[in-house]
Amino acid sequence: MQVNTSSTLTVLHDGQFWVGICEQRDGSRYGACRFVFGPEPKDEEVLAFVCRRWDRLDFRMRDEGDAAENGSAPVGARNPKRAQREARKALEAARRGVGTKAQQALSAAYEERKDERRSDARELREAEERRAFELRTLKRKRKHRGH
Repeated sequence: MQVNTSSTLTVLHDGQFWVGICEQRDGSRYGACRFVFGPEPKDEEVLAFVCRRWDRLDFRMRDEGDAAENGSAPVGARNPKRAQREARKALEAARRGVGTKAQQALSAAYEERKDERRSDARELREAEERRAFELRTLKRKRKHRGH
């Protein structure tokens, strides 16, 4: 089995910093990430980045399959309210602008990291609440200990 892998790096100015959009396609999987260079990078800096850091980039690879192709019901068998809701959502998405594949992959990776941060913060908060509860109960037990 032969799998084609291709990678591209696009360096552009986003208005404030010079940014590199790193894209990688591996068969049917696609991923992208963003790297901020800061001031305008020289060719040597870009080459050094590719040689030293490319393998450590987090591309968040995803399959390129479209959700509409994966098991959607025939148009006639759909609930009319659901069809209306999906049509409204499609119009809003078209008006808002979908963006390039790299932008979509970057936003998906951003959302994943946001969800991870939220779950990590929730776990830390719950652990802190458990620790505080244990301290309160320990203090209460010490207070009520007979002398």
